[in-house]
Amino acid sequence: MDFRSVLTTCPYCGVGCNFIFQVMDGRIIATLPAKTGPANEGSLCIKGWNVHEFVQHKDRLTKPLLRQGGSLQETTWDQAFDYAASELNRLKETYGPESVAFAGSARCPNEDTYVFQKFARVIFGHNHVDHCARLCHAPTVAGLASAFGSGAMTNSFAELAHAKCVFVIGSNTTVSHPIAGMYLMRVRGNGGRLIVADPRKTQIAQLANLHVQQNLGTDVALINGLMHVIYKNGWHNQAFIESRTENFPALVEMIEPFTPERTEAITGVAAADILKIAEWYAKSETSAIVYVLGITQHTTGTDNVKSLANLAMLCGQVGRPSTGVNPIRGQNNVQGACDMGALPNVLPGYQYVTVPENVEKFEKAWNAKLSGTPGLTMVEQIEAVHQGKVKGLVVFGANPAVSYPDSNRVQTALEKLEFLLVMDIFPTPTTAFAHVVLPAASFAETEGTFSNSERRVQRVRQAIAPIPGKTNWETLQELCTRMGYPMAYGSAEEIFNEMASLTPAYGGMSFPRLNEKGLCWPCPTPDHPGTRYLHQDRFTRGKGLFQAIDYRPPAETPDAEYPFWLTTGQLFSQYLTGTMTRRCPTLHHENPEVFIEIHPEDADRLHIDTGEKITTSSRRGSITAKAWVTERVRPGVVFIPMHFMENAANRLTNAALDPVTKTPEYKVCAVNLGKAA
Repeated sequence: MDFRSVLTTCPYCGVGCNFIFQVMDGRIIATLPAKTGPANEGSLCIKGWNVHEFVQHKDRLTKPLLRQGGSLQETTWDQAFDYAASELNRLKETYGPESVAFAGSARCPNEDTYVFQKFARVIFGHNHVDHCARLCHAPTVAGLASAFGSGAMTNSFAELAHAKCVFVIGSNTTVSHPIAGMYLMRVRGNGGRLIVADPRKTQIAQLANLHVQQNLGTDVALINGLMHVIYKNGWHNQAFIESRTENFPALVEMIEPFTPERTEAITGVAAADILKIAEWYAKSETSAIVYVLGITQHTTGTDNVKSLANLAMLCGQVGRPSTGVNPIRGQNNVQGACDMGALPNVLPGYQYVTVPENVEKFEKAWNAKLSGTPGLTMVEQIEAVHQGKVKGLVVFGANPAVSYPDSNRVQTALEKLEFLLVMDIFPTPTTAFAHVVLPAASFAETEGTFSNSERRVQRVRQAIAPIPGKTNWETLQELCTRMGYPMAYGSAEEIFNEMASLTPAYGGMSFPRLNEKGLCWPCPTPDHPGTRYLHQDRFTRGKGLFQAIDYRPPAETPDAEYPFWLTTGQLFSQYLTGTMTRRCPTLHHENPEVFIEIHPEDADRLHIDTGEKITTSSRRGSITAKAWVTERVRPGVVFIPMHFMENAANRLTNAALDPVTKTPEYKVCAVNLGKAA
C-alpha cells in the first residue's frame, strides 16, 4: 500500500486556502485542512472539504475528442494535435492571424496561463487573449490601477479581523468566500464595527452592526453621499490628502450635490444610516473596505471601484495595516491569471502592450514578433464572431456558453465558428460546440502556483498522475510546437522562472522560496520578504489620484413590460457554472436545483407560493424554476443563483458593458414574472 499526504492549494475561490490531500495507491481518498495555511489557518469551507470528489469523477475527459460526422468521437493525441494545428493555420492563412481569438481561465495554475497567453501572442502576433477576470474583476484592475497605480487587494485577510471598522459592499462574503467571512465574523468580537451594504439580507448582513439595502446599481451615489457627509463634517484626513494625493478639488465639487437627503432618494438608504456609516468609517482608527462582484459587475463597475478608492483616500484609510481597499477575487487564480498577462492590453506583470519598450522586452525574450495594439476582450470576441471577423476560438478552462451574459446569443456565435478548440476537465455546454476537445489536467495533477486575492503566490503540488496523460502546459506547448514555434519547457518550475525573470513583482520568487507559506508580491529581489500590505509610504503611481465620479443609473431599469429588478449571485455549496461542484455528491445534495427568490409582497400579489414553478423572462430569454418566497430580497427584486446550466441565469442577464473594461452588467436587469404554463 502506497500512502502519501500532499500539501496543496484550493482551486475554488480567491482566498487561497491550503489543504492536504491524502493519497492511497494513486487515488485521493480525503481532504484535510492545513493548520499552517496562511490564509485559512486550519479552516476549510464545505467546498474545500469535498474537493476530491470532482477530481476523480467518472465524467472526467480522458481522451481527445474530434468532431466527425456531426458528433464528437474519441481520437488519439496525435490526430487531435494535427487537426487542431492544421485548422488554426488554415484560419490564419485564409483570414489573417486576427481571425483567431483566445479565451483563458482563472482556475489553472500560473504556469499554464503563462504558456497559454504566450502561445496566442507568439503564434498569431496579436493580443486577442483574455480570461474570465473580464467577467468579474477587470474593473478592479482598471479602477484601482488608475487611483493607486496597482489593481490588487491592498491588505491581507488576517488583517481584516483586527480593523476597527469594516465596510462590506457588494459582497456576500460568508457564502462566496467563507474563510474570508470567518475573519469578518471576528471583527465585532475584537471590538470593531461591521457595516454591510447589500440589496439582499445575506448572512453577513445579519451579523453586521448595520446593514443597509441600497437600490440596485446605486453604489456610486451611496459612496458619494458618504464622502459628502465626511467632508462637510471635517472628518476627512487633510494631512493625508495634502501629502499623498492629487486632484482633491475635483472630488469636492463632485460630491457637493450628494446630500444625505438626495442620496437617500437615489439609493433608498436612510439619511440617518448614511450619517452613521460615514462617521464610523471616517473616525475609526483603522477602516477597511471589502467588496466583490456586487461592485464590479455593472456598467459602472470601474466607476464603483474608483469611488471606493476615493473614500479610502479621503479618510487616509490606506497604506496601513487593517485598512485599504480589498477586492476578494471570485476564482482561485483570477489574480494570477491577470499577473500572467492573460489580458488583451498587458503582457505579464501588467506591462502595457502600448509601450514599445515592453513589447521589445518580450520580443527579445520570446524571439517572436509581437503586437503593440490591445486585443479583443472576451465579450468583444463573441461580437466579432457575429460580425464575421473572428472565425476560430481557443477556449481553455472556461465555459462561455453558460458564463457569458445573454447566453443564447453566445451559443449562436459558437455555432457560427469555423473552428472551436476547447480544453477542459469535463464535458460542458461549450464543449458541445467544439470541433476538437483536448482533455485537461486538474489542479491535483500538476505542479505550479496559484496567486490568491492578497497577492500571495503559493505552491500547487501534484497529488496524482495526470488523468488525461498530460499536464496542461505540456498540451499547450506541444500544440504551439506543431504550429511552428518550438517550446521545450521541462517543468512548471522552469516556466515560473522564465515568467519571474520578466515580471518585476515576481522577480525575487522561486519555488524553494514559496514552499512554506508563499510570498505576497511585490517581491522584487531574492532577499525581499514579500509585501503584506501596499502603498505604505507612497502609492505605486506616486500620489493617489482622486477621480470625480458622477452617478449613472444601470443600463436597463424596470418598466411596465418588465417590472422587476433581477440580480444574480452564488450559493454556499456551489461555484461558478457548477462544472466542478455539481459533480461533488456532497455539494450537489445541498443545492440540487435552481430557484428564484421573490419577496412575500410580490408573491402574494402574483399568487405565488414557495415551491411553485414560475417563469422569469427578460428581453433576452426565459427560465422556469421553483419560487422561494423570502424576505432576503426587497419588494420588486428577484434573485437567481448562477450555477445551473440547465436553467442558466445568464439567459436573462444584460450584455451591456462597462465602457472602460467591457465587463457585463450581470448584477442588474429588468425581468417579468408569471406562473409557469
